[in-house]
Amino acid sequence: MTTISIGKYLIHRLKEVGVETIFGVPGDYNMPLLDQIEDDKDVFWGNNANELNASYAADGYARINGVGALVTTFGVGELSAMAGIAGSYSEMVPVIHIVGMPNTKSQATGAVLHHTLGNGDYHVFQKMFAEITVANALLKQENAAEQIDRVLQHCIANVRPGYIGIPIDLINAEITVKASPIPSLSLDIPKNPEKTHRAALEDIIAKVEEAKKPIILVDACALRRNMIKDVQKLIEVSGFPTFTTPMGKGGVDEDQPAYRGCYAGDVSYDEVKQEVHDSDLILAIGCLKADFNTGGFTYHLDSDKVIEFHSFNVSVHYATYEKVSMNQLIPDLIKHFPKKRSIDFGPRPCGPQADSNSEVIDHTYFWTNIPRFLEPRSIIVAETGTSMFGAINMKAPKDAIFITQFLWGSIGYSVGSAMGAAMAGRTQDRRVYLFVGDGSFQLTAQEVSVMLHQGLTPVIIILNNDGYTIEKLIHGPDRKYNNFQMWQYSKTLEYFGCNLEHNLKESFQAKVGAQAKVTTRKELEKVLEQTRAEKNKIHILEVCMPQLDAPRELLLQVKTSENR
Repeated sequence: MTTISIGKYLIHRLKEVGVETIFGVPGDYNMPLLDQIEDDKDVFWGNNANELNASYAADGYARINGVGALVTTFGVGELSAMAGIAGSYSEMVPVIHIVGMPNTKSQATGAVLHHTLGNGDYHVFQKMFAEITVANALLKQENAAEQIDRVLQHCIANVRPGYIGIPIDLINAEITVKASPIPSLSLDIPKNPEKTHRAALEDIIAKVEEAKKPIILVDACALRRNMIKDVQKLIEVSGFPTFTTPMGKGGVDEDQPAYRGCYAGDVSYDEVKQEVHDSDLILAIGCLKADFNTGGFTYHLDSDKVIEFHSFNVSVHYATYEKVSMNQLIPDLIKHFPKKRSIDFGPRPCGPQADSNSEVIDHTYFWTNIPRFLEPRSIIVAETGTSMFGAINMKAPKDAIFITQFLWGSIGYSVGSAMGAAMAGRTQDRRVYLFVGDGSFQLTAQEVSVMLHQGLTPVIIILNNDGYTIEKLIHGPDRKYNNFQMWQYSKTLEYFGCNLEHNLKESFQAKVGAQAKVTTRKELEKVLEQTRAEKNKIHILEVCMPQLDAPRELLLQVKTSENR
């Protein structure tokens, strides 16, 4: 038997599933748990600027690490994080939200405490989170271990957030686990029904053998379900032309001949759209048919030529095989795949090229040329808006990971997410490149202070076109509500104390590289060379772009939205 406090049991389970950094903000109902986190030599405290940023950071961390966690205080803290948790639910990211709550006696008597609504209801916020989490628990001493295990198991199995409320007086309360050491957490997923699995496999193989012009389309759930290696094997054994969707970006090695480009309906390059529409069989892996992911619902994929692989079923044209997970089916399909075909790939489709006689940093030039300065294994975080759409057809570095929010689309998400991704990335030898617009940056800029404090070394590129460009393109280009105060963005690190003697004494404090405002292509390329050379430093670049200039993909997306 093992005796352990509830707080330490929770930390033990988080470490077991791979969480090494826990994000959040101190609050008077969670600080005994933060004591235990700080005293644990195997766990790092994220120490975020606010709870919303902490939720974004946990999301970015989970996309790199597999699962993330944050700690907030009851009421004010957890509600501040709510938009971020909703985003993780929408985008299928497993984040454990831990809430320090008032003590059990106060809850039982309905005491009117601070951070409450003053009505004695201590379950109201938990009930709110029930709508945006896949598992939800308010811990009691008699079943704390079982509830912690249940929430983590459901969160990881369903790649969605989970919620754990822990009263402050139970954090150090001891429980007994009937084994020593504590048994491992079971994360096994149910096996596919044997007969249904076999029937689906045979049906798919028959369709593949009949097809004359088959393709592969890789989408969001392939990434969320950790299918990238299997996808790569499928491409290799099939030799089929392969495309990604915007949310599938990063799921395919773009250096291989089979990769043809990004398909997003009418937002795609014309050649890409033509190749996809001319196909007679589409192996669609993990499709998520959201508006921005489909070019405003302009996919033109007939069901009678699509095989859809999903987390819990597979559809072969009009037939659906229930409870057949792609995680088990695709590896089996690879083993039994028909003989590889010899396909002569023509030139890869490409978009418009920048005017080589100009020094203006427009989006066509920027997204075409920025890959030259990015290193392999980069983490590319692109903010909702111009950056997100610009990254769709950007050439991906080898083994790069892309982080965007195409479905939830919360502006400001990228800054906190980049901080979390950088925390996970530094243990994997991955460098973060953050692309964020000036408007979005103003929402969550505080997290740059945390990056400095934690010794992180991202390259932060702020695209300054003086206003909410995506909003202006959608509606109101001349409206005052789409404008805001101009900042001196290139001086951000200075304001956040990068040169203060007090901060420089800290052992983790990040070293500072470029702090530049650039207005020409030559200036931009010079400073990008510096960022590439100084990998052990944090850099911030303010890139001045023309007002209302936007990536081709965003302009087309706005046009398709107008036509809906």
